[in-house]
Amino acid sequence: MERCGWAGSEQIYKDYHDTEWGVPEYDSRALWEKLILDGFQAGLSWITILKKRDNFRAAFEGFDPDVIAGWGEVEVQRLLGNEGIIRHRGKIEATITNARAWQKVEQRVGFDRFMWDYVGGVPLQNAWATLADVPPKTPLSEQISKDLKKEGFKFCGPTIVYAWMQACGLINDHLVTCPQREECAAMARDV
Repeated sequence: MERCGWAGSEQIYKDYHDTEWGVPEYDSRALWEKLILDGFQAGLSWITILKKRDNFRAAFEGFDPDVIAGWGEVEVQRLLGNEGIIRHRGKIEATITNARAWQKVEQRVGFDRFMWDYVGGVPLQNAWATLADVPPKTPLSEQISKDLKKEGFKFCGPTIVYAWMQACGLINDHLVTCPQREECAAMARDV
């Protein structure tokens, strides 16, 4: 048994794969943080975001959507000057917009419940043999993306949503040869 090949050889990547990726996440704020980070990752490699994650957390006040929802141009300019994060105006502004959208969903039904209802509260279990078998998006990620956009979210296309679903454990996409596959599956049964 060996870990999924995308984890590479860098320790930070292997640790992320072994302890976070695919583990079911049920906290509304943490789910939102991961969606934002996956949006920042668009067009880049995940290792880039992973190496800057602590900088992102500091720059974005611990990814507290209630704080970020009140931000405006002053904070956008501050973040555009922060060399520790990805300085992309559209993604920064989308984070503020997404904080406001998160607040509405959180107040209405809870962002965690809103997202987990798509899979009936239990992670979907895939059985991919190779990385080439794993799709970049699915009809479900396309539907979630559409629904998020209706709620006012940005930078949440179906490929971003699929990567987010994998990261947050809504789906278990560890390869059948990966020891983490069974660990994540067992966590799903414990819910």
